[in-house]
Amino acid sequence: MSKLRFVDKRRSTFFADARHRVDAYFTENNIPKTGNRAMWNKTIFYMVVFWVLYGLIISNQFNVWVMLVLAIALGMTCAFIGFNICHDAVHGSFAADSKTNKALSLCFHLIGGNPYVWSLSHNVVHHTYTNIPGHDEDLEIAPGLVRIHHEEPNKKIYRFQHYYAFLLYGLASLSWVLRKDYVKFFQKDIGKTASGKHPRKEYFNLFFYKAVYYALFIVLPLCVLSITWWQFLIGFLVMHYFEGLVLGLVFQLAHIVEHAEFPEPNEDGNIEESWAVHQMQTTANFSCNSPVATFLCGGLNFQIEHHLFPKICHIHYPEISKIVKATAADHGIHYIENKTFWTALQSHYRVLRKYGKEEFTLESVEELQPVAVRA
Repeated sequence: MSKLRFVDKRRSTFFADARHRVDAYFTENNIPKTGNRAMWNKTIFYMVVFWVLYGLIISNQFNVWVMLVLAIALGMTCAFIGFNICHDAVHGSFAADSKTNKALSLCFHLIGGNPYVWSLSHNVVHHTYTNIPGHDEDLEIAPGLVRIHHEEPNKKIYRFQHYYAFLLYGLASLSWVLRKDYVKFFQKDIGKTASGKHPRKEYFNLFFYKAVYYALFIVLPLCVLSITWWQFLIGFLVMHYFEGLVLGLVFQLAHIVEHAEFPEPNEDGNIEESWAVHQMQTTANFSCNSPVATFLCGGLNFQIEHHLFPKICHIHYPEISKIVKATAADHGIHYIENKTFWTALQSHYRVLRKYGKEEFTLESVEELQPVAVRA
């Protein structure tokens, strides 16, 4: 199987120009591209919130309703830890020291994920083949239930996906913890990219840290909490539902919105565009003027900057976004941006509706055309 390549027929100088300007920004201001004090403060904040919420639940000092609220808060905090700490650490952009990044990437296990599997599916595949059907497995939101590009065959159920898809996003975390990491680890290819032979230690890490997670979030609560098994189950599922909902929404609003493309390879199996311009065509920002959104999303509301410069810590994205946007304008490249979270959510809703209801309706009309019958 030949590897998909990006063929820059336009001889674009966009990325070289953007990289030169961004490098100049860091040089002129004498600041590192990795995390700073503000980044460490965020890390401490989120980790303290995580352990406080977990400790309050395990303390067994509250009634079930209070614990349910704490479980919701804990689930959302897990998502924020993924955005703000784990994501940068696994990309190697949190700190200049690889050992620090490796240590912080272990936080991924606390939220039920596996940093090694994530690095394969996200860092390698998603960041290279963004929004390319059949290659970017992040497009497979809920196979058979949600349709977001023309490559997928249409079904009647998709007519309602702009309603029920948002409910399915909440299942992402539970799937990740109980199923997805195992599937991706043992499957031969991720997308159409060979995952290769895994290091022996990663087999141990996968099962050992999953067991630690299950012990912390299933075994220990069942042993110490004065609640029934079904009350625990509700709390566990609700925690993961809100974690998954936050994760799902942020990632969908970055790639599955209006103007974001789903390019298909040409007859030779290649994409007729440079890699950097391809990222601009398939990626979108949202809420760039909101410090709150940036603090919660770990800079993933600046998805364009993240895809172009994944080795730069997200704490710098608000500033370099001005450079990237200006450079894109100079090169006549569309900079896809939704001003707020709400407008991005509306745009995502319209995309779901387009690939579900509207297109199916058009096909149905053609199928229902009367057939001429000879007398």
